[in-house]
Amino acid sequence: MIEQTDLLNNSRNTGEGSFTLPGGSITVNRMGYGAMQLAGRDGDKLVWGPPRDVEEAIAVLREAVASGVNHIDTADFYGPHVTNQIIRKALAPYPDDVVIVTKIGARRGQDGSWIPANSREELTAAVHDNLRNLGLDVLDLVNLRITFSIHGPAEGSIEAPITVLAELQQKGLVRHIGLSNVTATQIAEARQIAPIVCVQNMYNLVQRSDDALIDDLARDGMAYVPFFPLGGFNPLQSAALSEVAVRLEATPMQVALAWLLQRSPNILLIPGTSSIEHLRENLKASTLQLPSEVVAELDSIGQASRH
Repeated sequence: MIEQTDLLNNSRNTGEGSFTLPGGSITVNRMGYGAMQLAGRDGDKLVWGPPRDVEEAIAVLREAVASGVNHIDTADFYGPHVTNQIIRKALAPYPDDVVIVTKIGARRGQDGSWIPANSREELTAAVHDNLRNLGLDVLDLVNLRITFSIHGPAEGSIEAPITVLAELQQKGLVRHIGLSNVTATQIAEARQIAPIVCVQNMYNLVQRSDDALIDDLARDGMAYVPFFPLGGFNPLQSAALSEVAVRLEATPMQVALAWLLQRSPNILLIPGTSSIEHLRENLKASTLQLPSEVVAELDSIGQASRH
């Protein structure tokens, strides 16, 4: 699926540049798309059930790919199963350069809760669920999400689940392995068991606890993929960010995304939306160049949030 050549040799929106994951077999444009918001909502159950308009969700995915997005992030526990089934309906047979990245390590309770699912049986079932619902024979990249704490990364050995995922890789069901919601110690532990190509943690203009980790991964040529790059269910709110956006004639969210792209060349973005209009706004962030003085001004937002 992913024997890619130079992805920049096309006329689509690739102004943000590309990044090649360790191993050299996957190159993606740095502005990707996160599919979580394609699922619906049922009362207090977020990311649950089908969206109100499935055809609109399909249109968003097709617009993203037509605009140059070739990195789509998903998980079979979104819905559950909903986003993967929509992705398959929208994009299969998949273009050769499209990379589908999924996550395992959690499942959904009937009440909509997010439940850790890291046993051998659960991880194996999750890989097969993703394969079936996406309509694939092999998964390009699977992120193992560690759920020791709902409040962010927490220390603890991940040898057992990463060993299971490495075995699934050896069986040919998974090409590459990544980690999500992890600490630097856990990344080091995992790399003793299997090659790790990317890390996906929460990070944005305000949430900056992974600053040192991003720089360490960049030195090793590994990708860092911030989830909730725009703040997640509670969008970023900052008077300073809004003021910068007005000066640059951009939206605050475009500025926040542009800041991430300029933060480090190993950062890959996966902002999500269920709206074509918002998708187009997000993609424009890839062409927004922030002057050095603006970057310094925005950096101060994160510094202030840590005090």
